[in-house]
Amino acid sequence: MAAAPATASAPSWCPSAASPRAATRRSLGSLVVPAPPSGGPRRGGDRFLGVRAKAVSGVQSGAVVDDGVQRPWKLSDARLVLEDSSVWKAKSFGASGTQVGEVVFNTSLTGYQEILTDPSYAGQFVLMTNPHIGNTGVNPDDEESNQCFLAGLIIRNLSICTSNWRCTETLEEYLMKRNIMGIYDVDTRAITRRLREDGSLIGVLSTDQSRTDDELLEMAKTWKIIGVDLISGVTCDAPYEWSDKTDSEWEFKKGQSTESFHVVAYDFGIKHNILRRLTSYGCKITVVPANWPASEVLKLKPDGVLFSNGPGDPAAVPYAVKTVQEIIGKVPVFGICMGHQLIGQALGGKTFKMKFGHHGGNHPVCDLRSGRVDISAQNHNYAVDPESLPEGVKVTHINLNDNSCAGLQYPKMKLLSLQYHPESSPGPHDSDLAFGEFIELMKNNRW
Repeated sequence: MAAAPATASAPSWCPSAASPRAATRRSLGSLVVPAPPSGGPRRGGDRFLGVRAKAVSGVQSGAVVDDGVQRPWKLSDARLVLEDSSVWKAKSFGASGTQVGEVVFNTSLTGYQEILTDPSYAGQFVLMTNPHIGNTGVNPDDEESNQCFLAGLIIRNLSICTSNWRCTETLEEYLMKRNIMGIYDVDTRAITRRLREDGSLIGVLSTDQSRTDDELLEMAKTWKIIGVDLISGVTCDAPYEWSDKTDSEWEFKKGQSTESFHVVAYDFGIKHNILRRLTSYGCKITVVPANWPASEVLKLKPDGVLFSNGPGDPAAVPYAVKTVQEIIGKVPVFGICMGHQLIGQALGGKTFKMKFGHHGGNHPVCDLRSGRVDISAQNHNYAVDPESLPEGVKVTHINLNDNSCAGLQYPKMKLLSLQYHPESSPGPHDSDLAFGEFIELMKNNRW
């Protein structure tokens, strides 16, 4: 097991820490996450067409140490304390303060903005295994939700500049505005190895030098994420209509559907590109909150119902399981990630917490029906136990890294589900055909 790293001795040309901007936050027990959006989603801003290259703010921020000498580089001013008692010194960017969360690692090479705005990361620190982060900046078009719900971002190297024609602000500026903490200059490979060996760990990220390591360790050991309802903190407040398709320059599917379907999508933490892909396949979408009564949904006489992705433990949201039970068998349904797990429980199956979960855009999945292998985007810490499912439910997909259940089908109940994210933002688009499969399910139900 790797020892906790010492403060980096080489100079770092990266942004300095800054005071956090005010942001609305919402408490769920001991967990603190941002408040959910009010009403419908925010549309992305106009596309920026100029070539933009800019240095990040705070570059070369100096530091004065005890000897009174001004240093031309930023010194370590943050700590990550894990529940296994390890302490990792780092440099801060974005917001400052103290935050607790579950540390998970993501193996995606690109798409950090989509990861930051994925509501499924509520209550978690995301550690990026790709060492160089921030070089493409951020832009309004890559948002997957209206805000960031994750607890913090952990990276190895923070880019000294941004150079991308779509960039409108730097990663540090983005995190500061959203009151999200970030650290860099920390040994992310060593932490990843520790998470793989010991499993996901609770950690405390702090820039508060008045707190001792022992105090932060006590916070990590007493904080819990298992059994906490995280969905209520990320869902929308009221139903709304969604009509945006995938932008033409990003559309890769040949031929548009000429048939229209009305889909009601339960927002357990839904991503914008899931909605865009469904709309591009010919769906008119009504998005409803996680606690919306099944009876009200069925009154709309939808062609199908989508149960979306979302954060946390499916066993912590029995109201959502009950909703799924009241809908399946009445209309075609499609479950994604959290929706897949809720379907598993609604059918009488069990879910369990994985050792360190699946987080990344490069997970191989095999479709057992055809033998086709897709590279998929995944983000979950829980999985369905296929041995607990009733007769008639078919496991359609498995994750080839660990053979865990990655997809279900139950023709009798007119349902299908995937453990991963077929919209793949970020990630390759191998699994986009799953939306077409849902369309066929709804089409056949009309006959």
